[in-house]
Amino acid sequence: MGVVPFPTKREAQIGFERAELNRILDLYGRMVAAGHWRDYAMEFGRDTATFSAFRRSAERPEIRIEKRPALRQRQGMWALVGEGGAVLKRGHELGPVLAPVERRLLKLVEE
Repeated sequence: MGVVPFPTKREAQIGFERAELNRILDLYGRMVAAGHWRDYAMEFGRDTATFSAFRRSAERPEIRIEKRPALRQRQGMWALVGEGGAVLKRGHELGPVLAPVERRLLKLVEE
């Protein structure tokens, strides 16, 4: 049995900055208070950081907020992905990408 070298270099991982995560979790909290979302998950990979929001924990996420820094110079690093996997909104700034969910929250609160 040979000697296994200790890994010296960790794989680079994409994550959310504090202000980004605060904005996302604020929206999540308001959707929970409105009774629409019940669970969330976060996934951090080499290319993407993903926040998924669920109506119920046993199903597919209703929305995914993806951060892909590699697309920063193209269509923008932020994407809002719907339940079926279609990109609903893409952009360079987080606020406008979250706007469709913010509008849905306003409709839920008005009902």
